[in-house]
Amino acid sequence: KMEERAKKEKKSAYDIAAFHTKEFFDDLKLLNIEPPAVVLKATATIDLQIDLIKKLEAKGVTYQTSDGIYFDTSKFPKYGRLSGQKVSDKKAGARVEVNTEKKHLSDFALWKFSSATDQRQMEWPSPWGIGFPGWHIECSAMSLKEFPDGLDIHCGGIDHIAVHHENEIAQNEAVGQHDFVRFWMHGEFLKLPGKRMGKSEGNKITLQEAIDKGIPPLAYRYLVLQAHYRKVLDFTWGSLESAAQGLNRVWATIDNTAEASKKHRGVGCAEFEQRFAEAINSDLNTPQAIAVMHELITFDYPWHAKRQSLGVMDRVLGLDLLGQRETAWANPSEQQQALLDKRQAAKATKDFVAADKIRVELESPGFEIVDSADGQRLRKK
Repeated sequence: KMEERAKKEKKSAYDIAAFHTKEFFDDLKLLNIEPPAVVLKATATIDLQIDLIKKLEAKGVTYQTSDGIYFDTSKFPKYGRLSGQKVSDKKAGARVEVNTEKKHLSDFALWKFSSATDQRQMEWPSPWGIGFPGWHIECSAMSLKEFPDGLDIHCGGIDHIAVHHENEIAQNEAVGQHDFVRFWMHGEFLKLPGKRMGKSEGNKITLQEAIDKGIPPLAYRYLVLQAHYRKVLDFTWGSLESAAQGLNRVWATIDNTAEASKKHRGVGCAEFEQRFAEAINSDLNTPQAIAVMHELITFDYPWHAKRQSLGVMDRVLGLDLLGQRETAWANPSEQQQALLDKRQAAKATKDFVAADKIRVELESPGFEIVDSADGQRLRKK
């Protein structure tokens, strides 16, 4: 796909990769996700992948066809253990073109030979000929390099269980890395009405599209947290807009307490923190954790204590509960301040019609009014 797009756009495959790499890390920042400490590129670790294939070859679990080197799954009796799928259940051509030279349908490519007539941008020399690695060997080689003692948690989508992760297990264990992964955690699909969303379906929606609609990026994070990771999440623009409204209400409620809470220091609300931790530790039950957060916000405890605990919760939720909204207050211009004063006077005389008209006038250029016990404040949307 990258080769095809590179030709279409008259760029190199590496240019296409660089574009999407930057896009990915830009989106991580917008979603308040810390970048990983180590980032490996498959194209920068070809030597590791070749070395791993050579080890598999030495173990006698590979064979060669006219188009590449394959892993012989019949040499790995435990194949299918993760998915519970039998080798006989496998279907040919699920992701790639059918190779009639394969010994078994479940056998998978470790190294593919380049076409003699069609040169690729991404191909490398190897002991078996010019070509490129299979998808699965990349992940095994990189994880074995960075985590020689094994992985505590390995994540992925549910569509990775039956093929990609089964193949990783086979590769790892064939070279002696038994029980390399302690816990597998697979996320369910994000779906548009009636179908899954994905680049292969050509129906992906980007974070920038939400931003262009005036929806804060963290509203998407908030939406996702309200569904358990092992349950399908049905996406609609309406659900995202509702999440944005809900998160804005949370931010506004917490923001109103910022000034009053600055003079207090102390402990948080221990029982709420405990219940929150129990929810997260129960198979990442983020919907329950969000419910605990909402209950704490409305509970009759001092706000300085509630803010302390919300900060603890936000280390997991990453919704910037105590940060982003506090920096979004706008200093009103003279004209805006005059309107705010007129609105305050209208409210004092219970002329709520006039007050609402002023509110609409103030909020239309991209601001919103937040009313609190300390008075009116203007905030950028």
